[in-house]
Amino acid sequence: MDKKVLIIAEAGVNHNGSLDIAKKLVVAAKNCGADIVKFQTANLKSLVSKKAPMADYQKKNTGKEESQKDMLSKLLLPFEDFVLLSDYCKEVGIKFLSTPFDIESIKFLDPIQDIWKVPSGEITNYPYLVEIAKTGKDVILSTGMCTMNEVEDGLAVLRDNGAGRITVLHCTTNYPTPMEDVNLRAMLTLRDTLGCDVGYSDHTRGIEVPIAAAALGATVIEKHFTLSREMEGPDHKASLEPDELREMVTAVRNIEKALGSYEKKPSEEEMKNRNVARKSIIAAKDIKKGEVFTEDNLTTKRPGNGISPMLWNSILGQRAVRDFSEDELIELGDK
Repeated sequence: MDKKVLIIAEAGVNHNGSLDIAKKLVVAAKNCGADIVKFQTANLKSLVSKKAPMADYQKKNTGKEESQKDMLSKLLLPFEDFVLLSDYCKEVGIKFLSTPFDIESIKFLDPIQDIWKVPSGEITNYPYLVEIAKTGKDVILSTGMCTMNEVEDGLAVLRDNGAGRITVLHCTTNYPTPMEDVNLRAMLTLRDTLGCDVGYSDHTRGIEVPIAAAALGATVIEKHFTLSREMEGPDHKASLEPDELREMVTAVRNIEKALGSYEKKPSEEEMKNRNVARKSIIAAKDIKKGEVFTEDNLTTKRPGNGISPMLWNSILGQRAVRDFSEDELIELGDK
């Protein structure tokens, strides 16, 4: 692979409004080998109106029906906690990132992180995209719920207003996402159409799809994780637990190694096995000096350190330069 896959452990709001749990998520992400641990930052008043309903998956996953505002009021951390989390990430040794959901949050987070993650719900929010782009920082852009035209429009706003390098993530906004809704090949369409790096933000159960995305060329993998799927909240049920996250990270790193280069050539270790596995032209029976080589007195057997069987036709009809015993490698003399 050309470069290492950036693995984002998406803590989101799985801290349930607790700074202590958020710190435990930071440690878990680090221990699992993720590159970044990501949270979500929002000013509740700017994010959602009083009348905004919960999504169906939120009702199902929480077993409750209330307004989005009431639900989120119990999940969001205050701004000052993100400064503490940013410092704690430096202490632990993992990169901090939080997704802003409004312009106030963008301005607050700007001094404490060096890249942006734009969530799927903001890709049609023109003022928001302009504010992100004006910082000049690199952007990771999720595209859940989007048509290709919407992705192109959002990307154009970012590019036209000074955004840095943009990576576009294929995503299906459903928690959890059924396998038949993943449509992973769309990630390749995004890459080929938009001419930019692509990745995958996963909401399926399990780790198979992120691994497949890495094999297809994703440069970023984002995956929700939690300390326990039994915790109360809208996203826990579609999240990995730490042991599963560790397994996913290990698998993606193995895929990176396995992809290698585009050149077809034997590895150094393969070369050691070549003579053992390949065959040579060998005497099928005792052959006297001067006897003509025929299909009757020649055969091919291991090892492969003699004359290659690919020269079979050129050996037939030649005469033995000496006596050969059965199973002896055939040799040709100087002409």
